[in-house]
Amino acid sequence: MGWLPTADGYEVTLQGGRVVCRTDKGKQLKSLPKALKEDEVVVGLRQLAEWLARHETSCRAEVERWMIRSLPVPAEVLGRVWADEAWRAALADAVVVPVDEAGGWVLDDAGFLREADVTRGIGVVNLDGESVWLDAAQVAIPHPVRLADLDDLREFAAELGVAQGTTQLFREIWHKPTDPAEQSRAQSEYAGGHFAELRHLTSRATKLGYPIRGGYATCRVWENGALVTATVWVGSDDPSYETQTGDLAFTDPQGEPLPNTAVGPVAWSEGMRMAAGLYAGRVVKEESE
Repeated sequence: MGWLPTADGYEVTLQGGRVVCRTDKGKQLKSLPKALKEDEVVVGLRQLAEWLARHETSCRAEVERWMIRSLPVPAEVLGRVWADEAWRAALADAVVVPVDEAGGWVLDDAGFLREADVTRGIGVVNLDGESVWLDAAQVAIPHPVRLADLDDLREFAAELGVAQGTTQLFREIWHKPTDPAEQSRAQSEYAGGHFAELRHLTSRATKLGYPIRGGYATCRVWENGALVTATVWVGSDDPSYETQTGDLAFTDPQGEPLPNTAVGPVAWSEGMRMAAGLYAGRVVKEESE
């Protein structure tokens, strides 16, 4: 953006999310003069910077929601938001696949999103390294656990120097074991993580983006037309009491327990990711010599 004049003869603008200042002769200052701290223009720029930061966070969260829910996204929507730098940063280099009229994914035409235009469609670099335009009316941003050739995509992304704005290819994933006994073992893998105070665990859950409901950290995933909620017990006593993480479990929209046979690969992976993230903040006792 351009430079804006202030009441004291300085000019200010936003650079990298912060307000910077220069003199009337064009010399940029290392810090903002005290006289400008409460200047109307400076205050307005700070409020704009805060709004832009919230907007960027919102865009990334929405793109991640599309990925976790495997929601078809109209190509026209991508074309209209592409001009917005925050949206573009969140979407750029995401692996997208065309969605056909029957709702199926055309995985052979997957590619790294490089451009979106209302008229031309979706511009991607395909898996042959060629730049092409997709004319599909809808595309999907697959969760990485649903990409059978994930390792090849990661290797190709490294060759291209891809830096995704929304973590997709290098997101931590857990594949659901086929053996029921192994499934039960995996659900207890991150149980027993000790926290000195309940507030430490609930704070960690909130920071990671997992709401607390009734003493459980929760992660909601919409998969195969149904809502599944992954839960991990964190505690509901006094916030200053000790606590520990519980087993991973899954419930339906009514809060009733779901058998593992009804849990899809995305819900399983995201549930395990939540359990691992909470467990990682536990108190680790140092072994004495």
